[in-house]
Amino acid sequence: MMLQLRLIFILYSLCASVFKGSQGQFPITQNVTVVEGGTANMTCRVDYNDNTSLQWSNPAQQTLFFGDKKALRDHRIELVRASSQELTIRINDVSLSDEGQYTCSLFTMPVKTTKAFLTVLGVPSRPEITGFAKPAMEKDVITLTCTTSGSKPAANIRWFRNDKEVQGTMEVNATGKSFTVKSSLQFQVNKQDDGVAYTCSVEHVSLSNPYMTTEVLEVHYAPQLEITHSLILPQEGQYFKLECVSIGNPIPEPVLWSKDGGELPDIERMIVEGRELTITILNKTDNGTYRCEASNHMGTSFAEYLLFVYAKDFPGPSTDPNALGQHGPDHALIGGVVAVVVFITLCLIIVLGRYLARHKGTYLTHEAKGSEDAPDADTAIINAEGNHVHAEEKKEYFI
Repeated sequence: MMLQLRLIFILYSLCASVFKGSQGQFPITQNVTVVEGGTANMTCRVDYNDNTSLQWSNPAQQTLFFGDKKALRDHRIELVRASSQELTIRINDVSLSDEGQYTCSLFTMPVKTTKAFLTVLGVPSRPEITGFAKPAMEKDVITLTCTTSGSKPAANIRWFRNDKEVQGTMEVNATGKSFTVKSSLQFQVNKQDDGVAYTCSVEHVSLSNPYMTTEVLEVHYAPQLEITHSLILPQEGQYFKLECVSIGNPIPEPVLWSKDGGELPDIERMIVEGRELTITILNKTDNGTYRCEASNHMGTSFAEYLLFVYAKDFPGPSTDPNALGQHGPDHALIGGVVAVVVFITLCLIIVLGRYLARHKGTYLTHEAKGSEDAPDADTAIINAEGNHVHAEEKKEYFI
């Protein structure tokens, strides 16, 4: 009898502890974040259970699974695992509309529930750049706009000019649960923008690498010309070449050569090939101003070169630019020094002449000072002779 009572007590204690445990615990869940189009696994579990059922419900409080029984006809939702301690379901091809708060219920008395939030990240579309005028004209003001849609949360847009970041103006608009983001970049174009790559970069938490779109800007601008020459010191009998170097978009064509405002005088020795003018054998008659001219639809430009042909036996290096640079300044310096010396000498002569002329006149005036008031010639002579006593004074005055 005692043994039976002991067994009954043990069974009662076990049942009471199981009943108490199932009544006291809550199901355990975790929030889930998934990228749109991906797969979300929702897990609900309990530490111990007396075969009480678990249930998953969606944000609209529709039952998805009750134990291993599917309740909602949605081919995207499937059962992964169902046991007394766990209920895991999978939602395939998740959309933004699937986002929300899901509920796991443990059917005890009373029912215990736990919430899990499903966050769906909206993937931004690949960016598109608009506003490119092909080609743009120099000094035009253009606005480039980069647009991406479908992001959640809103994507971030950055601009790059080649590899250097530049600041744009961003605008965010909500479209349902997702966002459309635009960023604008406004600037005045110049020839330095020709061939520059403008890149729009879209960054988002759903992307492992940013989405990028690049456009290369084409700018038309007026030509700029420069003439280069093959010899630093051209001499008679040498071969001489001039080249008209030009930049411009479109490329300025054709290049026209002229000399001293007219046509080239000797087409047999002066050969034009594209942008180059070649004089096969230089002589003194080639001295003058050579001009190249080119144009495109943006304008016309020209460059000039003054040619001076030196005698064949002209001293000085003709191939070493550094030696020429040193030789030229020596002649200029000597000429400048000579000019200064001549100028100073002339100034000294003029000043000295004026000084002598002034003091000679003063001396003669004092010599005649005694005869100025004489009534006749004899008296004047006597007065002049009488003034000899003051000779020392006059001498000191002269000095």
